[in-house]
Amino acid sequence: MNKVYVVGMGPGAYEEMTVRAVKTLEACEVIVGYTVYVDLLREHFPGKEFMTTSMRQEVQRCHMAFEAAAAGKTTAMVCSGDAGIYGMAGLMYEVGEEFPQVEIEVVPGVTAAIGGSAVLGAAVGHDCALISLSDLLTPWEAIEKRLLAAAEADFVICLYNPSSKKRSDYLKKACMLIQRYKADDTVCGIVRQIAREGEALKLLTLGELKDTEVDMFSTVFIGNRQTKIVRGHMVTPRGYHI
Repeated sequence: MNKVYVVGMGPGAYEEMTVRAVKTLEACEVIVGYTVYVDLLREHFPGKEFMTTSMRQEVQRCHMAFEAAAAGKTTAMVCSGDAGIYGMAGLMYEVGEEFPQVEIEVVPGVTAAIGGSAVLGAAVGHDCALISLSDLLTPWEAIEKRLLAAAEADFVICLYNPSSKKRSDYLKKACMLIQRYKADDTVCGIVRQIAREGEALKLLTLGELKDTEVDMFSTVFIGNRQTKIVRGHMVTPRGYHI
Protein backbone atom coordinates (compact mmCIF):
# COMPACT_ATOMS: atom_id res chain seq x y z
CA MET A 1 0.00 0.00 0.00
CA ASN A 2 1.01 3.62 -0.50
CA LYS A 3 1.63 5.49 2.71
CA VAL A 4 1.22 8.92 4.26
CA TYR A 5 2.76 9.91 7.58
CA VAL A 6 1.21 12.47 9.92
CA VAL A 7 4.21 13.93 11.73
CA GLY A 8 4.27 16.04 14.89
CA MET A 9 7.27 18.33 14.42
CA GLY A 10 7.32 19.70 17.96
CA PRO A 11 7.26 23.37 19.00
CA GLY A 12 9.40 24.62 16.15
CA ALA A 13 13.13 24.04 16.61
CA TYR A 14 14.77 21.18 14.76
CA GLU A 15 16.41 20.07 18.02
CA GLU A 16 12.98 19.63 19.61
CA MET A 17 11.87 17.05 17.03
CA THR A 18 11.93 13.38 17.95
CA VAL A 19 14.46 11.11 16.26
CA ARG A 20 11.57 9.18 14.71
CA ALA A 21 10.07 12.37 13.25
CA VAL A 22 13.40 13.40 11.72
CA LYS A 23 14.00 9.97 10.21
CA THR A 24 10.47 9.91 8.82
CA LEU A 25 10.84 13.28 7.11
CA GLU A 26 14.26 12.31 5.76
CA ALA A 27 12.69 9.24 4.15
CA CYS A 28 9.76 11.15 2.59
CA GLU A 29 9.71 12.63 -0.89
CA VAL A 30 6.91 15.11 -0.22
CA ILE A 31 6.26 17.25 2.86
CA VAL A 32 2.85 18.90 3.16
CA GLY A 33 1.78 21.45 5.77
CA TYR A 34 0.71 24.91 6.83
CA THR A 35 3.07 27.44 5.26
CA VAL A 36 4.46 28.78 8.56
CA TYR A 37 5.35 25.29 9.83
CA VAL A 38 6.86 24.09 6.55
CA ASP A 39 9.08 27.17 6.40
CA LEU A 40 10.66 26.02 9.69
CA LEU A 41 11.67 22.74 8.03
CA ARG A 42 12.96 23.74 4.60
CA GLU A 43 16.61 24.28 5.53
CA HIS A 44 16.80 20.98 7.40
CA PHE A 45 15.26 18.84 4.67
CA PRO A 46 16.64 20.15 1.36
CA GLY A 47 15.67 18.45 -1.86
CA LYS A 48 12.15 17.60 -0.72
CA GLU A 49 9.01 18.57 -2.59
CA PHE A 50 7.12 20.98 -0.32
CA MET A 51 3.39 21.58 -0.64
CA THR A 52 1.69 24.22 1.52
CA THR A 53 -1.62 25.95 2.15
CA SER A 54 -2.56 28.90 4.31
CA MET A 55 -4.53 28.73 7.56
CA ARG A 56 -8.11 27.41 7.44
CA GLN A 57 -7.41 25.21 4.41
CA GLU A 58 -6.87 22.04 6.42
CA VAL A 59 -9.18 19.80 4.38
CA GLN A 60 -7.55 20.90 1.13
CA ARG A 61 -4.16 20.20 2.69
CA CYS A 62 -5.23 16.66 3.58
CA HIS A 63 -6.39 16.00 0.04
CA MET A 64 -3.03 17.24 -1.28
CA ALA A 65 -1.19 14.80 0.98
CA PHE A 66 -3.37 11.82 0.06
CA GLU A 67 -3.18 12.58 -3.65
CA ALA A 68 0.61 12.71 -3.49
CA ALA A 69 0.72 9.42 -1.57
CA ALA A 70 -1.79 7.81 -3.96
CA ALA A 71 0.51 8.79 -6.82
CA GLY A 72 3.24 6.67 -5.25
CA LYS A 73 5.21 9.35 -3.41
CA THR A 74 6.15 8.75 0.22
CA THR A 75 4.44 11.70 1.86
CA ALA A 76 4.37 13.44 5.23
CA MET A 77 1.74 15.79 6.58
CA VAL A 78 3.44 17.91 9.25
CA CYS A 79 1.82 19.56 12.27
CA SER A 80 3.30 21.76 14.96
CA GLY A 81 3.55 20.13 18.36
CA ASP A 82 1.91 16.71 18.37
CA ALA A 83 -0.02 15.40 15.38
CA GLY A 84 -2.90 14.25 17.55
CA ILE A 85 -3.24 17.22 19.95
CA TYR A 86 -4.93 20.02 18.01
CA GLY A 87 -3.13 18.52 15.01
CA MET A 88 -4.09 16.92 11.72
CA ALA A 89 -4.15 13.24 12.67
CA GLY A 90 -7.90 13.02 13.27
CA LEU A 91 -8.81 14.93 10.12
CA MET A 92 -6.39 12.83 8.08
CA TYR A 93 -8.18 9.68 9.18
CA GLU A 94 -11.54 11.23 8.31
CA VAL A 95 -10.43 12.42 4.86
CA GLY A 96 -8.58 9.12 4.43
CA GLU A 97 -11.92 7.34 4.07
CA GLU A 98 -11.78 8.58 0.47
CA PHE A 99 -8.35 7.00 -0.05
CA PRO A 100 -8.56 3.39 1.21
CA GLN A 101 -5.49 2.49 -0.83
CA VAL A 102 -3.30 4.81 1.26
CA GLU A 103 -2.05 3.66 4.67
CA ILE A 104 -1.77 6.23 7.49
CA GLU A 105 0.90 6.27 10.19
CA VAL A 106 0.97 8.88 12.97
CA VAL A 107 4.34 10.03 14.33
CA PRO A 108 3.95 11.86 17.69
CA GLY A 109 5.73 15.05 18.66
CA VAL A 110 6.33 17.36 21.62
CA THR A 111 3.19 19.42 22.23
CA ALA A 112 3.28 22.99 23.59
CA ALA A 113 2.14 21.87 27.05
CA ILE A 114 5.26 19.73 27.38
CA GLY A 115 7.68 22.11 25.68
CA GLY A 116 6.39 25.12 27.59
CA SER A 117 6.34 23.29 30.91
CA ALA A 118 10.05 22.55 30.52
CA VAL A 119 10.80 26.21 29.79
CA LEU A 120 8.93 27.23 32.95
CA GLY A 121 10.53 24.46 35.01
CA ALA A 122 8.04 21.74 35.90
CA ALA A 123 4.70 23.49 35.40
CA VAL A 124 2.89 20.29 34.42
CA GLY A 125 4.04 17.97 37.15
CA HIS A 126 0.68 16.42 37.94
CA ASP A 127 -2.76 15.92 36.38
CA CYS A 128 -3.51 18.52 33.74
CA ALA A 129 -6.13 19.63 31.24
CA LEU A 130 -5.32 21.02 27.78
CA ILE A 131 -7.97 23.48 26.59
CA SER A 132 -7.97 25.60 23.44
CA LEU A 133 -9.67 28.98 23.68
CA SER A 134 -10.25 29.09 19.93
CA ASP A 135 -13.97 28.93 19.17
CA LEU A 136 -13.41 28.53 15.43
CA LEU A 137 -14.30 24.83 15.61
CA THR A 138 -15.62 24.55 19.18
CA PRO A 139 -18.54 26.63 20.53
CA TRP A 140 -17.62 28.97 23.39
CA GLU A 141 -20.33 27.35 25.50
CA ALA A 142 -18.43 24.04 25.36
CA ILE A 143 -15.12 25.76 26.12
CA GLU A 144 -16.69 27.46 29.12
CA LYS A 145 -17.95 24.16 30.55
CA ARG A 146 -14.52 22.59 30.16
CA LEU A 147 -12.79 25.52 31.85
CA LEU A 148 -15.14 25.37 34.81
CA ALA A 149 -14.86 21.59 35.15
CA ALA A 150 -11.05 21.65 34.98
CA ALA A 151 -10.85 24.50 37.48
CA GLU A 152 -13.22 22.85 39.93
CA ALA A 153 -11.21 19.61 39.75
CA ASP A 154 -8.03 21.64 40.40
CA PHE A 155 -6.20 20.47 37.28
CA VAL A 156 -3.17 22.35 36.07
CA ILE A 157 -4.67 24.02 33.00
CA CYS A 158 -2.74 24.62 29.78
CA LEU A 159 -4.46 27.10 27.49
CA TYR A 160 -3.75 26.86 23.77
CA ASN A 161 -4.70 29.63 21.30
CA PRO A 162 -5.34 32.01 24.20
CA SER A 163 -5.95 35.14 22.15
CA SER A 164 -6.17 36.67 18.69
CA LYS A 165 -7.25 39.98 17.16
CA LYS A 166 -10.86 38.80 17.09
CA ARG A 167 -10.62 37.12 20.51
CA SER A 168 -8.63 39.74 22.42
CA ASP A 169 -10.70 39.31 25.60
CA TYR A 170 -10.91 35.50 25.65
CA LEU A 171 -8.07 34.98 28.11
CA LYS A 172 -9.68 37.46 30.50
CA LYS A 173 -13.03 35.66 30.15
CA ALA A 174 -11.33 32.31 30.79
CA CYS A 175 -9.54 33.62 33.89
CA MET A 176 -12.77 35.01 35.31
CA LEU A 177 -14.38 31.58 34.96
CA ILE A 178 -11.38 29.82 36.49
CA GLN A 179 -11.35 32.27 39.41
CA ARG A 180 -14.62 30.75 40.60
CA TYR A 181 -12.58 27.79 41.83
CA LYS A 182 -8.92 28.89 41.88
CA ALA A 183 -7.45 31.60 44.12
CA ASP A 184 -6.13 34.88 42.72
CA ASP A 185 -2.62 34.01 43.95
CA THR A 186 -2.51 30.74 41.97
CA VAL A 187 0.90 30.50 40.26
CA CYS A 188 0.70 30.89 36.48
CA GLY A 189 3.13 31.09 33.60
CA ILE A 190 3.22 32.20 29.98
CA VAL A 191 5.67 30.95 27.38
CA ARG A 192 5.86 32.67 24.02
CA GLN A 193 7.50 31.27 20.87
CA ILE A 194 8.41 27.92 22.47
CA ALA A 195 11.68 26.61 21.00
CA ARG A 196 11.73 29.38 18.41
CA GLU A 197 13.58 32.66 18.02
CA GLY A 198 12.33 35.12 20.60
CA GLU A 199 11.34 32.52 23.20
CA ALA A 200 10.30 34.24 26.42
CA LEU A 201 8.62 33.30 29.68
CA LYS A 202 6.72 35.15 32.36
CA LEU A 203 5.66 34.08 35.84
CA LEU A 204 2.62 35.74 37.42
CA THR A 205 -0.49 35.08 39.48
CA LEU A 206 -3.96 34.24 38.21
CA GLY A 207 -5.14 37.67 39.29
CA GLU A 208 -2.39 39.28 37.19
CA LEU A 209 -2.95 36.91 34.27
CA LYS A 210 -6.53 38.08 33.90
CA ASP A 211 -5.34 41.50 32.73
CA THR A 212 -2.34 40.33 30.70
CA GLU A 213 -2.23 40.51 26.91
CA VAL A 214 -1.03 37.45 25.00
CA ASP A 215 -1.13 36.26 21.40
CA MET A 216 -1.52 33.07 19.36
CA PHE A 217 2.18 32.29 19.80
CA SER A 218 1.72 32.01 23.56
CA THR A 219 0.83 29.04 25.75
CA VAL A 220 -0.65 29.81 29.15
CA PHE A 221 -0.18 27.64 32.25
CA ILE A 222 -2.45 27.93 35.30
CA GLY A 223 -1.28 25.95 38.30
CA ASN A 224 -3.15 23.92 40.88
CA ARG A 225 -3.31 24.51 44.63
CA GLN A 226 0.16 22.98 45.14
CA THR A 227 1.94 24.80 42.31
CA LYS A 228 4.71 27.08 43.61
CA ILE A 229 7.80 29.03 42.61
CA VAL A 230 11.04 27.11 43.23
CA ARG A 231 14.40 28.66 42.30
CA GLY A 232 12.62 31.10 40.03
CA HIS A 233 10.68 28.42 38.18
CA MET A 234 7.07 27.21 38.13
CA VAL A 235 6.83 23.82 39.81
CA THR A 236 3.81 21.58 40.35
CA PRO A 237 4.85 18.87 42.85
CA ARG A 238 3.85 15.25 42.51
CA GLY A 239 3.46 15.00 46.27
CA TYR A 240 6.65 13.23 47.32
CA HIS A 241 7.57 13.53 50.99
CA ILE A 242 10.99 15.16 51.21
